[in-house]
Amino acid sequence: MTDDRPDPEEWRTYDQFAAGIDTYRLPNVDLAETSLDVTLSDGTRLALAFGHDSVEWTASGALTAAAPVRDPYDAVEVRDGVFFVSIPFASRERESLTIVHSTATHRVVAVHSVIGDEEVEGTPRVRQQFWSGTTEGVVSGQEPGPSRDLIGKRNVYRYSPEHLYEHVYVSSERYAWQCLEGVQRGHGDMDLSTVWKFDDGLYLFCFREFRIAVASVWLHDLGYQLMTTGVFLGLNGEGNSEHSRGGGHIYPLGSVSYPDAQPV
Repeated sequence: MTDDRPDPEEWRTYDQFAAGIDTYRLPNVDLAETSLDVTLSDGTRLALAFGHDSVEWTASGALTAAAPVRDPYDAVEVRDGVFFVSIPFASRERESLTIVHSTATHRVVAVHSVIGDEEVEGTPRVRQQFWSGTTEGVVSGQEPGPSRDLIGKRNVYRYSPEHLYEHVYVSSERYAWQCLEGVQRGHGDMDLSTVWKFDDGLYLFCFREFRIAVASVWLHDLGYQLMTTGVFLGLNGEGNSEHSRGGGHIYPLGSVSYPDAQPV
């Protein structure tokens, strides 16, 4: 039998494992000639006007941009009226913004990802900040926020014929992963993670790795569709910041429940 165990010293760089990880991603949508006015939970306000492949935006508060700024964007309609919008900043080095919003409930989740200037031992290089928010209109439904619903669940994610990963959600702060197929086969780790519930069956899942400078933002649809849509921000093998898309199919393997003491 061939021994296909990886060399533990050959840890793959972000750009190596991310290549092709968007093969089964849901298709992009064009938001040209639409706009979005967002108010976040800390009072930050965002005004976005979309073109075919770029968005002009201004912001106050945590994402201050008083003069209009133009950046590329990527959008996916993950369910009817629910949009996953990624803005991989070209105007700001080593930063990205992801906005999930519903045209039905007018609810919003926003994630700001930033690569730190230098490594700090024991701390992921990429940090993330989270907000709930609203868009203009009649707001309905529950406000998005941190969720424990995924704790104990075990899923497999198929992103391409060459990308198959397993996730185990172990607490409100960490998840475990291993690569079953792909350039990271046999590698795995326990990394920091954040889960927010956006709507019924829709969960924002974000991770921040310790070993390499990379973080991600995903929207898991654990309803009938069983699809996930995501983006990465990290440093590639040359040490330059890079944005990548991801997406694919979710295959639930099962779950466990804790009888007495609960994870954090």
